[in-house]
Amino acid sequence: MTTDTATEVFEEHRSVLMGVAYRMLGRVADAEDVVQEAWLRWSGADRSEVREPRGYLVRVTTRLAIDRLRQVQSRNEAYVGPWLPEPYVTDFGDAVADTAERAVLADSVSLAVLVVLESLSPLERAVFVLREAFGFPYAEIAAVLDRGEPAVRQLAGRARKHVGERRPRYEVDPAERRDLTERFLAAAAEGDLAGLMSLLAPDVRLVGDSGGLSKAPLRVIETADKVGRFLLGAARKGAADLSFRLLELNGGAAVLALSGDKPDSVFQLDVVDGRIECVYIVRNPEKLVSLGNQ
Repeated sequence: MTTDTATEVFEEHRSVLMGVAYRMLGRVADAEDVVQEAWLRWSGADRSEVREPRGYLVRVTTRLAIDRLRQVQSRNEAYVGPWLPEPYVTDFGDAVADTAERAVLADSVSLAVLVVLESLSPLERAVFVLREAFGFPYAEIAAVLDRGEPAVRQLAGRARKHVGERRPRYEVDPAERRDLTERFLAAAAEGDLAGLMSLLAPDVRLVGDSGGLSKAPLRVIETADKVGRFLLGAARKGAADLSFRLLELNGGAAVLALSGDKPDSVFQLDVVDGRIECVYIVRNPEKLVSLGNQ
């Protein structure tokens, strides 16, 4: 296999490798580092002995992601305030024609699910991502992790049970989510407390992630009254040059706030029965770098 061919093969599978790495790590920069290291391993491998490039690349990427995850977990333990995954631009476009497959991919990369995945062990997380998000057979996952298939099935069962008990039990039409996101943005920008309150579930939660590097709540805010008043207060105190853009992040509609042309914050919503159940706000500037060109 020539160098040019090796590059073409790697690029063919890059999106899958990035998808695996991001779901494992929840940070774009860490995922990109893992994919780059996978490329170095691939470019230096004896590719004449590689019978199935996709399987080889996923195996290398997953193992590298497990190692990186074990390193960053201690970093997250010392994090200031709530920790949220880094916003990730998703645009499945024509690459995923099947509506059901698109829904699975979008769900598996949502903030709500990624937050739950943080509580899994690295091996459980790897099994869950490969099985639930990408549909890998147990035998292939066993080969990736160098474990027996019965052990992998046990890991999958524990991970699925854990995630099932904690993940949101709902499906939201993408058009409904976008409409609610637009109405949320309009009410907050106009200082319309009544309009905003009509969108919030009574037990709504607001989770802010600043990492101690910008202003955001260091504790979760709960109830519609407290969340609504916080959002309106924040809108009034916001920078004069703020502008807003709707885009798709983590499989659903989100709001990117820009100060001038620099990302200031990201708002994403969990929606249940037409009401907002949770507002996620990411303001850690280190987690917004990848959105600078959006």
